[in-house]
Amino acid sequence: MASFTASSISFTPLSSSLNLNKGLAKSSVSLSINGISFPSHGLKSVSRRFSVSCAAKPETVDKVCEIVRKQLAIQPDVAVSGDSKFAALGADSLDTVEIVMGLEEEFGISVEEESAQTIATVQDAADLIENLVEKKGSA
Repeated sequence: MASFTASSISFTPLSSSLNLNKGLAKSSVSLSINGISFPSHGLKSVSRRFSVSCAAKPETVDKVCEIVRKQLAIQPDVAVSGDSKFAALGADSLDTVEIVMGLEEEFGISVEEESAQTIATVQDAADLIENLVEKKGSA
């Protein structure tokens, strides 16, 4: 699966009438990455999925990896990346709580319990951190 950072993206219905019984939707998707526009593509089936994900900055992911590695005492030869799942790294629920506490301290944020329960990977944590830091900065 390809990953990229988009500066602009839109999803626009071309027609207000969607015939869901026949699985047809007349829509287009426009994408602009770093000022380069890509042609719109018609979506012919409602069953097709178009997903947009806002990925955290690499430096945030790296910092989260560092905190997770330290908290779980992970050996240097074990790979930790954005895709790493806390459970696969040996974290139990208490470890996850302690990781979240370390992230709160490091980034000067407060993570609500409901949000903390949705964190399963390093990338999840990094994305949540950037969202909270952005909200804190705009408050």
